[in-house]
Amino acid sequence: MKKSHGPALRKEQVILAKCSDCQGRAVVKGVFYELPCGRCNASGWVSALTGEPLPLEELVTQLGLRVRELEQQADRQRPPRTEGPSGQYETNNRRGAGGTNYTGD
Repeated sequence: MKKSHGPALRKEQVILAKCSDCQGRAVVKGVFYELPCGRCNASGWVSALTGEPLPLEELVTQLGLRVRELEQQADRQRPPRTEGPSGQYETNNRRGAGGTNYTGD
């Protein structure tokens, strides 16, 4: 049975694109100094589908979802930590009597 009313159970991720005015830098070149980009609310990101800036509350949520996704992707690409034989020897494997460390020596 599908949900028919009320807020969504999960937040949908909006596809973001770099702002075409500031090229994703969040600032535009003024005469003497850089100014906040007015098109993207000084974030550097707009909706890829509509090209409109996202409201600040929505932008914070979408950037948080994107950061979490990229962190998970980076964790999957990291090689597993190997501590070597000494790390395995010193950690408690709970295989000994009463749940103590058993090294097999």
